[in-house]
Amino acid sequence: MASIKVSVMAGTLFTLCVILGTSAHAAYVCCRRYMRGILPFSDITGFSEQKNYELCSTNAIIFHTKQGKICANPDLEWVKDYIKRIKSMVQR
Repeated sequence: MASIKVSVMAGTLFTLCVILGTSAHAAYVCCRRYMRGILPFSDITGFSEQKNYELCSTNAIIFHTKQGKICANPDLEWVKDYIKRIKSMVQR
């Protein structure tokens, strides 16, 4: 009786892990290319960082705008400047 309960619990736990793991990865979209040009600072509502050692193969800064998300090269000076400006606004 106990072994049946353990088997059912193990099977349920395994199924939940598969479902939750798959849905988390499926919902995440990686930046594959960077935008061209410079995004107006006034369009930005926030940002997040994408690291190449996580789920994606490219480092990127993802600027959040009212229109959506835009991928930018974190090595560009204007991107670094925008990040500093946003962080200083948050600290105030």
